[in-house]
Amino acid sequence: MSAPAPSPLAIVDAEPLERQGEVLTDAALAFLAELHHRFTPRRDELLARRAERRAEIARTSTLDFLPETAHIREDPDWRVAEAPPALQDRRVEITGPTDRKMTINALNSGAKVWLADFEDASAPTWANVIGGQLNLTDAYERRIDFATPEGKSYALRPAEELATVVARPRGWHLDERHLRDAEGRAVPGGLVDFGLYFFHNARRLLDQGKGPYFYLPKTESHLEARLWNDVFVFAQDYVGVPQGSIRATVLIETITAAYEMDEILYELRDHASGLNAGRWDYLFSIVKNFRDAGPGFVLPDRNAVTMTAPFMRAYTELLVRTCHKRGAHAIGGMAAFIPSRRDAEVNAVAFDKVRADKDREANDGFDGSWVAHPDLVPVARESFDAVLGDRPHQKDRLREDVRVTAAELIDVASLDAKPTFEGLRNAVQVGTRYIEAWLRGLGAVAIFNLMEDAATAEISRSQIWQWINAGVVFENGEKATADLVRTVAAEELAAIREEVGPEAFAAGRWQQAHDLLLKVALDEDYAEFLTLPAYELLG
Repeated sequence: MSAPAPSPLAIVDAEPLERQGEVLTDAALAFLAELHHRFTPRRDELLARRAERRAEIARTSTLDFLPETAHIREDPDWRVAEAPPALQDRRVEITGPTDRKMTINALNSGAKVWLADFEDASAPTWANVIGGQLNLTDAYERRIDFATPEGKSYALRPAEELATVVARPRGWHLDERHLRDAEGRAVPGGLVDFGLYFFHNARRLLDQGKGPYFYLPKTESHLEARLWNDVFVFAQDYVGVPQGSIRATVLIETITAAYEMDEILYELRDHASGLNAGRWDYLFSIVKNFRDAGPGFVLPDRNAVTMTAPFMRAYTELLVRTCHKRGAHAIGGMAAFIPSRRDAEVNAVAFDKVRADKDREANDGFDGSWVAHPDLVPVARESFDAVLGDRPHQKDRLREDVRVTAAELIDVASLDAKPTFEGLRNAVQVGTRYIEAWLRGLGAVAIFNLMEDAATAEISRSQIWQWINAGVVFENGEKATADLVRTVAAEELAAIREEVGPEAFAAGRWQQAHDLLLKVALDEDYAEFLTLPAYELLG
């Protein structure tokens, strides 16, 4: 007897969008329903497993490599699949949301890869979810252009000059509330973003000599990578493209995933193309998992935790070694600076910092790295050109000199820096400003000359929570308390009103942002992701 057909999906509480029918065709919705029917129950089990693992970390205040997968780590022979031609050279990757202007600018940027982001750089409004899919398809069909009200126009360069797209779907924890099955259950956002993009573009991309390539965010274990691999196998058979057409790069941006890098690559080995070293999400994950583990795990101001901190260096060096041992690309972290057209001195200092960061990554063995602005593409390329020359990557550098212990990955106590009062104020400022923009549908936000995404707000509110609960005393003698945070938040809200003016303030979502920041920073019951309560407020 054949299995019952998946329940049809309904579009719920969403104003119809122009051209929505081009994305949500009957065939595409049937594919999403199959993905949902087959894989959402396992997704739910893995989210429950996350909670169990977090409880174990709270009990033991430690992490270790998994004894049950030692045979995978110790087997010297297995490799991931060879990278396809379009992903051989990844020396510079630009990131950004999939709005129409960014789609054109990112593809034209001169970067080798564009991370087309449906996740942290995109607030998941219905318009962004569906519009982003349309923009990517329009770009592949070369029917995309954009004009500003001032008359500036944007159009695509010749195909051979465009970046290769690697799309990033939402993480496993996020649902798409506007797509539900007959029982009212929401479809996971990651399956929606992956499914629509793959269904509409897989064959088209293969015909163009590229393929359906993905970045996988917020992965916490090799079992979550196994779920993605099973999704890929099913999807390729369903659409009728060869197995191995999909290639995935996994962001190692959670502390638990750092202990399972070999295993993650192994689970995805027929589809894996590399690992990426995140920063803010990684720090957020450390705070989240060890938030009640005592003073030894209290992080200082986020800007004081550089990639040269001992525990961050252990993580990045282990990532390069692991990737190259398995034939995968190692991709470095974000340069988030936004060049200023008004302040050459600020630019010079920032460019020097970006150059030093990319020089370090290239010399450590990374095969490429991220930037957030087109003006930084040549800066990063120069660093990698100096090391790579005409080679597409440096996977032959095996970094066998690297030896990283389980304890070194969580040696937060080795940091000399301490939390400061100005660090608290900055966390409130950035958190408020980012959340306000997110509630208006913007996921990539320029704040204080940096391009910020949801990870920034997560580390900001998590550090406030941790400092209060650890009883941190700042250098000015003030103790981190809920009342102090409320005072600082009120001051910053008043300063923003003064800065933007009463009309713009009233037209924004400032009070809601202020209130939500305080909720996720001060509630005793720590919210796993601020985007979950924020999504309830999103229009």
